[in-house]
Amino acid sequence: MGGTVDFELTTEQREFNENLERFAQRELNDDLIERDRDGVFAAANWRKCADIGLLGLPVPAEYGGLDADATTMMTALETLGYGCRDNGLLFSLHAHLWAGTSPIVRFGSAQQRERYLPAMCAGELIAGHAMSEPDSGSDAFALATSVIRRGDKYVLNGSKTFVSNAPIADVLLVFAVDERKRGFAGVSAYLVDRNTPGLTVSQPISKMGLRTSPMGEVHLDDCEVPAEALLGPEGAGMAVFTWTMERERSFILATALGTMRRDLERCTDYARTRTQFGKPIGAFQAVSHRIVDMRMRLDASRLLLHRLAWLIDKGEPAKTEAALAKVYVSEAFVQSGLDAIQIHGGYGYTSEYEVERDLRDAIASRIYSGTSEIQRNLAAHHMGLSPRTSGK
Repeated sequence: MGGTVDFELTTEQREFNENLERFAQRELNDDLIERDRDGVFAAANWRKCADIGLLGLPVPAEYGGLDADATTMMTALETLGYGCRDNGLLFSLHAHLWAGTSPIVRFGSAQQRERYLPAMCAGELIAGHAMSEPDSGSDAFALATSVIRRGDKYVLNGSKTFVSNAPIADVLLVFAVDERKRGFAGVSAYLVDRNTPGLTVSQPISKMGLRTSPMGEVHLDDCEVPAEALLGPEGAGMAVFTWTMERERSFILATALGTMRRDLERCTDYARTRTQFGKPIGAFQAVSHRIVDMRMRLDASRLLLHRLAWLIDKGEPAKTEAALAKVYVSEAFVQSGLDAIQIHGGYGYTSEYEVERDLRDAIASRIYSGTSEIQRNLAAHHMGLSPRTSGK
């Protein structure tokens, strides 16, 4: 990795972020406590995100996207995470962008791009990613979902679980294996429309956090799709999946930077104004040191993610850096959430103060897009320390 890392933003990037922060604070936080309690996806706010181009961040302009570079996307998502307190909405946006839209940009045919990308950018189609199965979690390629080709059709059978956006998705990227072929060469990816006969989606799964982002199960029962549903060549499913996961883990925690910054500011203000034993609680080292640690985690997390974006923009390999950033930022996100509650004491445990929701939402970050354990395995592999893992 050569060259000097430059984090200076252009005038256009700064203006975009300033406008985005105002938009998010004004438009995306309505009735959030109630929506989180009831597990309600904010469809109207999703459309607002589409209207300002957020659903097309990585999409070429010819398909209605912003064609943004990695630095623009990373800083915009951080700003969005700061202004928007609805982490569930943001998680659905990430699932749509990185696990649904980006693979079509990278691997899609001209016909697939024309069919899906403009509508995805406009908020008319919501994308989901169906890989995980009841018996294959981190072992991503221990797939049971099968595919057989019959003439100019593919027939899919199997079940997927933990599918983000499934209950609201219009198109799902489904991975299946042709058991007549060996190993990874038998895995392929397919774009399956919601109204395809044989495809059924469960009701939303109740979750600890990210409750405003619907997640469900997907069942495929002799689900027949046309040949043009194949994304990339036959047998390219592993390449599609690994590229998609690297892309996702590179950006999915950018919004967490904004949440961590917002909670740091909230804790700092609270420590200055909340008094105990005759003085502000920030005067006690037990409190002030927690806040300093929150600041250090935020700064380190931002440096890791912004360096990652810089590498991507330079076209340099960033597999190790993506895995390291995913581990560190997710664990920093959870620890800072714990500290925020501890600083607020009993108030922090209540829904009214909202920091408890940020912690609940943060905990999943150590699991999705590949667990912290899998990320360490990936980093060790890329550093030449261990065999390749097939995990996420």
